[in-house]
Amino acid sequence: MSDWIEHETLRGTHVVLEPLTDGHVDDLVAAADDERIFRWTSAPIRTPDDAAAYIEAALADPTRQPFLQRTADGTPVGTTSYYLIDPAHRSLAIGYTWLSTTVQGTAVNPEAKVLLLDRAFSRGAVRVEWHTDEHNAQSRAAILGLGAQFEGLLRKHRQRSDGSWRTTALFAMTDDDWPDACIRLNEKVRNRFDRPRNGDRPTVPMP
Repeated sequence: MSDWIEHETLRGTHVVLEPLTDGHVDDLVAAADDERIFRWTSAPIRTPDDAAAYIEAALADPTRQPFLQRTADGTPVGTTSYYLIDPAHRSLAIGYTWLSTTVQGTAVNPEAKVLLLDRAFSRGAVRVEWHTDEHNAQSRAAILGLGAQFEGLLRKHRQRSDGSWRTTALFAMTDDDWPDACIRLNEKVRNRFDRPRNGDRPTVPMP
């Protein structure tokens, strides 16, 4: 993948995305401050062993580039990834995203998306996808808020940890959509406070 999208650190005003490594076990444990943020995932992080297994799985996927998310002062606050990277068709997905409750509702998530989307489209991507559980209403609304479009439901798309099958809601943004979406997302970053308002902390994985 290195000839198309490099796996390198992305820096913003509120968030830094650095390539995830096996040295980030303690960072992930520190960021995982509420089990509810893993409600829609199959790999909750409670212990160093959980974090090590998460990192091992992320690094073993040749089509994935995982990142540790930090605030500007260096505090670890979660992860996000490019995945399903497809150089032949210039497409990829953004996901495996979760954030500490301390930064949910702040500028961290929208700025992280600006960094990831700008990097993808500036490197020649023509399509970026998001996938979420059809029942995760908050995640679906958040993805639409990024400027992506809903494209349909993928039945029996992923198996959950309990063995049941998930129907996935598919969203996408193209390079044609990005210029307008970029303006709106940067405005959202400017309008967000660095600290969430009381009672305004969603406890679901971010898109």
